[in-house]
Amino acid sequence: MKANSLRELYVKELQDLYDAENQIIKALPKMIDNASSEELQSALNEHLEVTREQAQRIQQIFSDMGQKLKAEKCKGLEGVIREGNDVLKDAEDDDVRDAAIIASAQKVEHYEMAAYGTVRTWAQLLGEDEAADLLQQTLDEEKEADQKLNQLAEEINIEAKEAAEGEEEEQPQRARPRKSGTRSRRVA
Repeated sequence: MKANSLRELYVKELQDLYDAENQIIKALPKMIDNASSEELQSALNEHLEVTREQAQRIQQIFSDMGQKLKAEKCKGLEGVIREGNDVLKDAEDDDVRDAAIIASAQKVEHYEMAAYGTVRTWAQLLGEDEAADLLQQTLDEEKEADQKLNQLAEEINIEAKEAAEGEEEEQPQRARPRKSGTRSRRVA
C-alpha cells in the first residue's frame, strides 16, 4: 500500500507494528528458554503477556476504524531479532548470554518506543483520540519494560564481566614477544 496521506501512512505503520508485535511474540519464548537468570526469565515472560495485549490493541484500533487489519512485514524489527539471535548463538557463558539477551531486548524496546511514539502523534493529529490513548498505553509499557531491563542489566552485566575476567585468569599465560628497545626495520 502506498502512503499518499498521513492517514495512509498511519495505517501502514500500524500494520507494520502489528507484524512487529507478532514477531516479538514468536521470539520471546526462545529468549526466555535461553536466559539463565530467573529475574530475566520472569521479566521476559511478563513482557510476552503484555506484548499479546499490545497486538490486541492494534486489532482494536483497526476495528474502531472499520478497517480490516492486514499485517505489513516489519523488516526493521526482523533484522533486529535476527541480529539478536546471532549474538545469542555466540554467547557460551550463561551470564554473557543473559547480557546479550538484555541488549537484544532493549534494541527491540527502543525500536518500538520510536514507532509507537510516532503513530501516537499521528493518531492525535488525525483526531483518533481513542487510538492515541491506546498507543500511549503501549508506549508507556515499552518504556517500563526498558527500565526493567536496565535494572536487570546493572547486575547481569557485572556478572558477565566477572565471568570473562575469571576465564582470563584460568587460561595459561601465552608467551608474549619481548619488546626490544630497537625498532624493527622494514625490508623492501
